[in-house]
Amino acid sequence: MLKIITVATVAALALAVTVTPKPALAENGQIAAGVVGGLAVGAIVGSQMNRNDGYGERHYRARYRECRVERRDFEDRYGRLHVRRVRVCD
Repeated sequence: MLKIITVATVAALALAVTVTPKPALAENGQIAAGVVGGLAVGAIVGSQMNRNDGYGERHYRARYRECRVERRDFEDRYGRLHVRRVRVCD
């Protein structure tokens, strides 16, 4: 097992030495394109994470019934209070 690890390490080091990094160059507005692209992706992800459907709690339909998720407190057998999400359908 030690031989395999040693051979893998030597191969990885040889590959790392032979691969030389290319210097980063920004010409002809490439930085601006990256900044604009990053802002656009950030805006899209942020808007989807902060999406509100107009309800204070989650609402959804389950088999033609209006349902929502409520938070309810319960006490376990050791006397500790916990919060559980419960689906309530009208």
